[in-house]
Amino acid sequence: MLESFPVALAVSTILGFLAGLGVGGGSLLVLWLTLAVGIDHPQARIMNLLFFIPAAIISCLFRWKQGVLDYKKVLPAVLAGCIAAGLFSWLSRYLELAFLKKIFGILLLITGLREIFYKQKNT
Repeated sequence: MLESFPVALAVSTILGFLAGLGVGGGSLLVLWLTLAVGIDHPQARIMNLLFFIPAAIISCLFRWKQGVLDYKKVLPAVLAGCIAAGLFSWLSRYLELAFLKKIFGILLLITGLREIFYKQKNT
C-alpha cells in the first residue's frame, strides 16, 4: 500500500512543496523511505539526492526571477556546501551506518528545535 503509485505521488507532491519553500523536505523524504517504505538508509539518501536536484534547480530559478537571490551571500555558501558534501560523502564510506543514522537523527532534532523556537530578528 505505502509503495503504491498514488501514495508515492502524494508524498512526492507534499515533499516537493516543502522543498520549494526551503523547509527541508529531504530529511522528511529519508524518514519516509526508511520508516514507511522500508528502504535501507544508504539507498534512501541516494534517492533523496536524485529527488531534490531538480526541485532545487527549479526553486532557485524561481527565486532568481523574483530577484531575491543575493549572489555575494549565496556563492560562498554554495561552494562550501559542495566541498563539504563531497568530502563527507567520501568520508561516510568509512563510517558505520549506525553512527550515520545517529548523526542524522541528532541533526533532525536540532533543526526541529530551531524551527520551533526561532524568532525573526527585527531589521
